[in-house]
Amino acid sequence: MILVADSGSSKTDWLLKLSTGEVKQFRTSGLNPYFLTEKEIVKILQEQAADMIAYAPEITEIYFFGAGCSSPDRHEIVSNALSQLFNKSYISVDSDLLGSAYATCGAEKGLCCVLGTGSNISYFDGAEIHSGQHGLGFVLGDEGSGSWFGKALITDFLYGNMPLDISAKFDEDYHITKEIVIRNVYQTPNPNSYLAAFSKFLTKIRSTNYAQNLLHKGMVEFIETNIKWYPQYYKFKCHFVGSIAFVFSDELKAACKENGVHVGKIIRQPIHDLMEFILSREGGE
Repeated sequence: MILVADSGSSKTDWLLKLSTGEVKQFRTSGLNPYFLTEKEIVKILQEQAADMIAYAPEITEIYFFGAGCSSPDRHEIVSNALSQLFNKSYISVDSDLLGSAYATCGAEKGLCCVLGTGSNISYFDGAEIHSGQHGLGFVLGDEGSGSWFGKALITDFLYGNMPLDISAKFDEDYHITKEIVIRNVYQTPNPNSYLAAFSKFLTKIRSTNYAQNLLHKGMVEFIETNIKWYPQYYKFKCHFVGSIAFVFSDELKAACKENGVHVGKIIRQPIHDLMEFILSREGGE
């Protein structure tokens, strides 16, 4: 049996191919080793994935692609946690960018972007990813991501920069204060996910000039900061993965067209395409 995981900061999608050929899907919270310890990851899985762990004796291979898994020490946190629960499995841990590249580019060259809770980009040469100086996280980067838009909405609301009618809707939905925001951003786990949750408000006000201007600003900032960092970006298809890219694909395509970016795939969740790639690479076993 093969188990494949695609993990962001907010959620983790799992697909398990049984020996019968049937595929089962599971979902847990995000397992980002920048924010979680080995012990915390084990606890989350034990509490949220008992049905999946029940298959542990039969699972031979696990391929985990996750946000925050871009360095060997972070790989080790996730790998050690999984080893405690799946001690008979071969375990591979890689970055979510590589998983997204497999899901979108396949074996072709291209740029692969993540626009979900956070944002990132890499160049895929058909075999390996080559990351630049991006993926700085919600404090320094994450342009065009859920956390970026959430932060923009919160600051506009608290500073009184939202149109009055939109501000009233925002207040009705969230009832936030400066004290509540500061506590959640600076004193609780996963502040990036907290910020990103506010980006859903954009779907409610999507047709307004305020929302369209904010979406355009975020998309263009991502393009200028990340995509155009690659001097030959215009030679490749640029693929996108993540809820922000998928939900606001019209706005994303428009911003890309303005900036000479050739859009390839836009998928919300790479897990199914990722599983297909892994199985094809493994010979369908």
